Amino acid sequence: MKILVVEDDATTGAYICDGLRELGHSVDLFTTGTQGLIQATVGQYDVLVVDRMLPELDGISLVKTLRGAKNWTPVLFLTSLGGVDDRIEGLESGGDDYLVKPFAFGELSARIAALGRRPQPQDTPTVLTAGDLEMNLLTRKVTRAGQVIDLLPREFALLEVLLRRKGRVQTRTMLMESVWDIHFDPMTNVVDTHISRLRSKVDKPFARELIETVRGSGYRIDAP
Repeated sequence: MKILVVEDDATTGAYICDGLRELGHSVDLFTTGTQGLIQATVGQYDVLVVDRMLPELDGISLVKTLRGAKNWTPVLFLTSLGGVDDRIEGLESGGDDYLVKPFAFGELSARIAALGRRPQPQDTPTVLTAGDLEMNLLTRKVTRAGQVIDLLPREFALLEVLLRRKGRVQTRTMLMESVWDIHFDPMTNVVDTHISRLRSKVDKPFARELIETVRGSGYRIDAP
């Protein structure tokens, strides 16, 4: 699974990440609530592990913001706040599970595995649209004005990110992280190259261009 850990204690964060990576998971670690919220919004994760007491933005506020934005990624709160009222507050804010420190790593990994097996909410969209463009996530079929568009896997993933975040500018860094799972600047124009190829299939054969270049920022699809 791909897991996001938001934990400000360096020792605890390293312990969790090392253990999960040994089990074969892909893990990203961030140490502030603000960083965690941004990454949870732009990344695509199977499970989030969130401390409650975080700098800049506390874990409860982080999860409430995600749920308000219709992000239903399962969340495990991992915290030293173990009172009954604390647990209730965490679950009512949108958390799916609650584990109190100190914890056994075996229990943590078992709870994460259980969350990863949960089905996604039924209101998760299976069809994404923008104008006359339609992407069916179940059949992996893309059409525009009724015409089927054949996309390579990277092109499909790139278009999916733009459609899921319709109306919001996606920087090259965001796209690199979401589509290529690269969390550093590789000093290449791979994003621009793939956008050009995507445009040749999605935009050029049609009268209206859907993929916008936002100068100095990135790319966006902003059609209703």
